[in-house]
Amino acid sequence: MKKNYSYIWISLIVLIFGIYFVPKIVNRFKDASVVESDRLNVANRNDLLEVGKAPSFSFTNQNNEIISNKNYEGKVYLVEFFFSTCPTICPIMNENMVKIQNEFQKEERFGIVSITIDPETDTPENLKQHAKFLGATMKNWNFLTGKQDDIFALSKKFNLYVGENSDAPGGFEHSGLFALVDKNGMIRARDIALNSDFPYYDGTNAEGLKMLKEDIQQLIKE
Repeated sequence: MKKNYSYIWISLIVLIFGIYFVPKIVNRFKDASVVESDRLNVANRNDLLEVGKAPSFSFTNQNNEIISNKNYEGKVYLVEFFFSTCPTICPIMNENMVKIQNEFQKEERFGIVSITIDPETDTPENLKQHAKFLGATMKNWNFLTGKQDDIFALSKKFNLYVGENSDAPGGFEHSGLFALVDKNGMIRARDIALNSDFPYYDGTNAEGLKMLKEDIQQLIKE
């Protein structure tokens, strides 16, 4: 009889435990699932953050014309720093930039700014040949050159790394990131476009290219 009472008490304790603790355990799993779901939603959404005001610039393009940020007022545009003899990441960046050009070829409200970090080599004449070689035919795609000190100072304002390095291929090094500027002159990016501490888009991979196309389209419509 005592054994029966023992079984009853054990069953009762198990029942109470189940009623009280099991829902809490289940809710914890649900909460973890919601957190993970929210994380994935954040990673996939294309809410564009305002990073800051894009710095002003004024340089000479491939046609020997003075081009400044004022030429891009009211337009969405991309900014990159490159050099025409770059043997490493520039060819990949160039290929992706041409793909973006082709996507928005007829869009008057979009443009591209490619600024050389090797102005001694990249004269307007050489940049014109480089643009032709790449197939850069979009009206609002300017390849810019000027004083190296001014160009390097501008890259710092954009927070896009450039530098001279005699040990680097081609003698220079730079980030493979693109800055996206909206029609109001604000640098914009998704929260997941962050590459380390840089709120920009990776111009060297397919994921960065896909995000850019989507976000450019979104900003054009704003």
